[in-house]
Amino acid sequence: MTNWLFLAVEAQASNGGQINIMHLVSDAGPVVKMVLLLLFLMSVVCWAIIFSKAIVLRKAGKQSEKFLELYNASGNFGNLFSSTKHIKGPIAEVFRAGYTEILKLRRPGGSGQGGEQKGGPDAIANELGVVELVERALKRTMASETAKLEGSLIFLATTGSAAPFIGLFGTVWGIMTSFIGLAGSQGVPTLQTVAPGIAEALVATAIGLAAAIPAVIAYNYFISRVKRIDIDMENFSSEFLNIVDRYLKKV
Repeated sequence: MTNWLFLAVEAQASNGGQINIMHLVSDAGPVVKMVLLLLFLMSVVCWAIIFSKAIVLRKAGKQSEKFLELYNASGNFGNLFSSTKHIKGPIAEVFRAGYTEILKLRRPGGSGQGGEQKGGPDAIANELGVVELVERALKRTMASETAKLEGSLIFLATTGSAAPFIGLFGTVWGIMTSFIGLAGSQGVPTLQTVAPGIAEALVATAIGLAAAIPAVIAYNYFISRVKRIDIDMENFSSEFLNIVDRYLKKV
């Protein structure tokens, strides 16, 4: 197919004109035009996802870093819970889920209002099964945050894998249509007759690759960013559970 495209370009250049993609698209058949329209829409959606997801992940990373700074500087879970309500990062949400679960477990246990005002995990040392219940709450929130970060990425993966085949379908259909038209024509087909139809068909493959390549690159990059944030949430969750467990063992 590369040789055919070269011949088409050479034939067009020999006529004293330049290659005009829009002219090739406008002269394509209805099936090829539908394929090109589908690929164009997929590309537009992919770029919208790429820009929006880049902003979301960047914001999530900054918010997590800000929360960890406050977490490392704070010595009291209650104060940290109150001072970080404006932070919506993944790690902050994991912390709030764990601490909220601790508050829920303490109330029916009758541990008293004094412990609630202190806000530390030592107030729930007399509760049974605290670590397991808090761990479940942390895992639920981690799964929810990961799902939010991975949202819409499946469309990038789908475009990356399907767009080249959709474009190839348009190319095969266009070439098939060109040869069918040549079979019914009179005289010996020349390069000037064959090349434009082949070039029109190959545009579909080019557009398919143009849609797929950015989608694949962006998908791999975003997945690596999400995994990095997921590892940070797991590390924080383990540290949070260790603190709770140490306070329980002191009693």
